[in-house]
Amino acid sequence: MNKKPVLVVMAAGMGSRYGGLKQIDPVGSCGEAILDYSLFDAHEAGFETAVIIIKEAIRKDFMETVGKRLEKCPMEIRYAYQEQDKMLPAGMTIPEVRGAKPWGTGHAVLCAAKEIGDAPFAVINADDYYGKSAYRTMYQALCGREDTDKAEFCMVGYQLGNTVTDAGSVARGICDVNAEGYLTNIVERTRIEKYDGGIHFTEDGETWEDLAADTLVSMNMFGFTPSLLSALAEGFPEFLEKEVPLNPAKKEYLLPTIVNGMLHSGKARLQVLSSADKWYGVTYAADKPMVVAALKEKTQEGLYPVGLWK
Repeated sequence: MNKKPVLVVMAAGMGSRYGGLKQIDPVGSCGEAILDYSLFDAHEAGFETAVIIIKEAIRKDFMETVGKRLEKCPMEIRYAYQEQDKMLPAGMTIPEVRGAKPWGTGHAVLCAAKEIGDAPFAVINADDYYGKSAYRTMYQALCGREDTDKAEFCMVGYQLGNTVTDAGSVARGICDVNAEGYLTNIVERTRIEKYDGGIHFTEDGETWEDLAADTLVSMNMFGFTPSLLSALAEGFPEFLEKEVPLNPAKKEYLLPTIVNGMLHSGKARLQVLSSADKWYGVTYAADKPMVVAALKEKTQEGLYPVGLWK
């Protein structure tokens, strides 16, 4: 496999906690969104193609803002669309109680399979700032990456303390890694919060358990070989049949859960790459001023030009 790695950007989320379309919200000095900075860093690291996953409902707004700016981006930009009815098996109906809620990150990547093709690819969130070193590390890891007797995946891991916000709770994949640097388990914790004594999480809202600041977490910056796309297509009907009835309003087809299942079934292994960079993101509207200030400082330091796409 000598295909150049592709960057896949998940930008279809509706931003319920943020209160708006955070994937297009300006944070840069010339109106850039976090996504602009991600693509700038990715191109600098070697990525030449990006697949951006959005929803038809935000297509007009996205194209008039981010899309218009990206006409000057030196990368090849492709678009994929995550819709609830896309990739559904024949006869499957969407539970009425679900409303417009998407099926999750695994479904998002599955909807982009045609645009990704048969190249190795990285996956990121549109509203997360990962730092320059993460893209360099990921690109180098994906170049020439091929499956062995198992699917050979990778991810960039972050220290939990560098990924939490003062504005509220966050969801993170808590990772266990063996001595060889491979992931042995990943558990999605959907309510992690800072408090006066440190960082803790809860499952039921009543009992809390502390987490160390240096706990390794996934920020959905994964690297995959094309075999993941086959696994996603194979597993999605089973998810709809067995998992959705358990919680039809909220159940999601999540990348960390899918990867974890492949690890434990012996179908894949995942190399953990590390990043000491501080994460910035806009989970909540209150996060935005911190992101704006951080990117302004990085621009003043010369890490970014004033106006990314000239």
